[in-house]
Amino acid sequence: MPAQTYDVIVVGSGNAGFCAATSAKENGASKVLLLEKSPESWAGGNTTFTAGAYRTVFHGLHDVLPLVQNVTPDMADKIDMESYTEQDFMADIQRVTNNRSDPPLASILVEESNATTKWLAKNGIKFQLSFNRQAYKIGGRQKFWGGMVLSVVDGGKGLTQQHQLNARRRGVEVRYDSPAVRILSNPLGEVVGVTVWQKGSTTYDVLSRGGVILCAGGFEANPSMRAQYLGPGWDLAYVRGTPYNTGDCLRMAINDLKAKSTGNWSGCHSTCWDANAPTDAGDQKLTNQFTKSGYPLGLMFNVDGVRFVDEGLDMRNYTYAKFGREILHQPESIAFQVWDANGTSWLRSEEYADDVVEKIRADTLGGLAEKLRKKGLKNTVAFVASLREYNNAVKAYKQENPNAIFDPSKKDGLSTRCSSGGLQLDKTNWAIPIVKPPFVAVKVTCGVTFTFGGLKIDPETSAVISESTEREIPGLFAAGEMVGGLFYNNYPGGSGLTSGAVFGRKAGRSAAGRSIALNKLATRAAL
Repeated sequence: MPAQTYDVIVVGSGNAGFCAATSAKENGASKVLLLEKSPESWAGGNTTFTAGAYRTVFHGLHDVLPLVQNVTPDMADKIDMESYTEQDFMADIQRVTNNRSDPPLASILVEESNATTKWLAKNGIKFQLSFNRQAYKIGGRQKFWGGMVLSVVDGGKGLTQQHQLNARRRGVEVRYDSPAVRILSNPLGEVVGVTVWQKGSTTYDVLSRGGVILCAGGFEANPSMRAQYLGPGWDLAYVRGTPYNTGDCLRMAINDLKAKSTGNWSGCHSTCWDANAPTDAGDQKLTNQFTKSGYPLGLMFNVDGVRFVDEGLDMRNYTYAKFGREILHQPESIAFQVWDANGTSWLRSEEYADDVVEKIRADTLGGLAEKLRKKGLKNTVAFVASLREYNNAVKAYKQENPNAIFDPSKKDGLSTRCSSGGLQLDKTNWAIPIVKPPFVAVKVTCGVTFTFGGLKIDPETSAVISESTEREIPGLFAAGEMVGGLFYNNYPGGSGLTSGAVFGRKAGRSAAGRSIALNKLATRAAL
């Protein structure tokens, strides 16, 4: 039986893959095939396990209100929201990546973020203002913070479902349980299709006129590749999302097609993760709820009873993707987040509700230390001493700065440092005393989300660049986590989904255009 032929083939059913397929369809590709390695029950890849947040340029509340479905006129009057400009977005990317992010790639992401979220909304993605994660109610007003305000209704699970509905509306053919095991090319070096494995240990070829778009994620679910590229101990990190992102397409593109690799191959997005979560894949019901990002409101200790990060270094959006790495490097790769009654009152229920996480409670710091000893804390004396030293430093700062006010919606400067000294490791914002019982702790570990190393692409077309020629590999495109060069060591929260959408959209447009052009050439040749 001859191989089936499509205008465009997309590999991977996450946010980037569905964006690429949608874009190909609307740009003239009549036959689009999306291949997914996993069964349909795991559709969406890592997208399903996100909070569904998109970081985008916006010009005030009026710019985002037409996109959202959860704001009444009365509510809008009580919202404080500053614009987030292209300069703000670019500055955040370069700041958190230590100026390593590829400038042309980052510029495209920033410049097209606003238009792309509006394009998503036109394609059935239902946005809402992220009150639950990106705003605090202070003085009767909702104060948004961290430069990110949009999320998708029902989070990552809702995003995947909405993408699936849109693909069906547009006539995209989706095949699950269909991993691509080989990328096909012709003698001219043009990518012309893929070989697909199907149940029963058989394979078949599907061909593409316009090319193949790789959106199959990184290698975060592959323990041996994590240890090889991220370093010792990373094979023990918990997998936050899908177990199907094992780096297969990265290896095929690099080894078989000589695609150029780029970016931070020893870096990844890794967050504070519930130590009681599954180890090798995310939970499909709780998904992102295993994230434990309330540390700016409290403290984190390792098993030796010692703090190891400045919990108030920056807004959560700019630290949560790198603090998982710090936990992994601690003894036994675990830590304890700690708050008092005042701190716990600010925690988000989706991450810290009693039915989501195991909380260890006590009415005294000593009592909390004893309970944590049974959970792995080795030095209870150091733990209590560190807490008391912290409380004394907070008190000293407050005495010197009596007008300083706690405000979790901005970097408030409440610190453990004053003219008389401070801690060896200061907390530089949101340093409030931990003195009011009950005291609460949660045990966390490192959850790896996605890897930063990937393929070099042309920012304008999403075409993959050849290691040999430094030119585009004809017919090969990439988007999503497979793109390298954007993120180094860290990333601004919410920019991953935005990147997948921006470059997925470009890849779909480019592949569709290539298919149309080649079809025209073939028609002329036949005349």
